Amino acid sequence: MTTLIQTEIPDHLARQAQSMVERGWATDVNAIVIESLRRYLESHQEALTESLIRDDVDWGLHGTD
Repeated sequence: MTTLIQTEIPDHLARQAQSMVERGWATDVNAIVIESLRRYLESHQEALTESLIRDDVDWGLHGTD
């Protein structure tokens, strides 16, 4: 299953991505975007998890139901 996402990126990034495709470093620009997003999400997962835990602890200490 896939989801179509449309976005705008700066021209210089688009040129760099296209250059990498032309040089054989990626099959197409979509592959670069997918790999970039995957790496970003992996590298920020720890920070997200920590933030959610802190929110839960804060709610547990100070929250009301």
